[in-house]
Amino acid sequence: MPQLTDQGAIDDEDDRERTGTWMTPAEYGASRAAVWTAAVVLVTDTRGRILVQSVDYRADRLLPGGAVDAGEAPSAAAARELREELGVDGRYPRGLAVDWIPADTPGFPPEMRFPGEILHVYDGGTWTPDRIEAVRLPAQEITGIHFAEPADLPALMDPGDARRALSALRARVNGSGTALLEDGRPTAPTALDRLGVLRTRRIPQHGAWHPGPVPEGVPVQDVSAWLFAPDGRVLLLISRATGAAHLPPPTAGSTQDAVPLGYRQGEPGVHARGAARLTGLPPGADPAYARLLATPEQVRELSDWGRAGDDELAAVHTARTRLGLPAPTRTPPTELPEEGTRR
Repeated sequence: MPQLTDQGAIDDEDDRERTGTWMTPAEYGASRAAVWTAAVVLVTDTRGRILVQSVDYRADRLLPGGAVDAGEAPSAAAARELREELGVDGRYPRGLAVDWIPADTPGFPPEMRFPGEILHVYDGGTWTPDRIEAVRLPAQEITGIHFAEPADLPALMDPGDARRALSALRARVNGSGTALLEDGRPTAPTALDRLGVLRTRRIPQHGAWHPGPVPEGVPVQDVSAWLFAPDGRVLLLISRATGAAHLPPPTAGSTQDAVPLGYRQGEPGVHARGAARLTGLPPGADPAYARLLATPEQVRELSDWGRAGDDELAAVHTARTRLGLPAPTRTPPTELPEEGTRR
């Protein structure tokens, strides 16, 4: 920061002339950018859908939140806005993203003299049906709420708002701290950002979870597997064309200690799951898919498995323990090289 001097004074004991980098406090203050500040909260339901609200002053949907008042901390503004808009009390100390919104963003009338904005996105967590039922809307401004599939946000929201919400959701899945955004785009994209994960609708698999092998005579629609790396993470496939996340087939790598984990009821047959220790990964046979290592919880959060997803996740951790593998630490999913790996 340039050194400040008193008005009209020269802060130099040797009487040297004032250089061009020196400013008075008034000059320095006038040189600083002035921007608005806002805070919103990203809330999901147990299916991973995002809470958006309808308002009486614009057609598109918004995350709950709003402007930070003068002298107010952004996290305090987030809590105040949810109390005013949804009638729920809470604290939201965990930041998911901080977005810089440029002054030339479309949609602001010239007379508003929009100077740009710094917008904080906080993590509101996953709300249970009981908490959602407790929402109470005010008499005006908020006309309704609903939970939207992440891929539907671009059709429901302003483009910048949708980019920001999806980037914040990916930051939550990554679990590596607050993402820095510029107009909704991460300045340091992770693998989930680069691959555009969650930009297309997830395929719902809501059938009940049944542990163990598929009974004889029951038709099997597809077979996939939880393939464990030595650090306890599992192999995950991401379609480069759609960003859709898939568990791999059991043949995706070299394995040992394979066991049938369970299955889900589907149409026309069941979705069978296995579990095994991953001992090697051949070169990528299908360039249409990226191969990532992720925690089982991250796989769960990128899928739409309904309430039975928790039962499957419990079975996955039981299998991991039986294989003698550690519980993995949540870090951003790691993209594996195309040439493959071997333990």
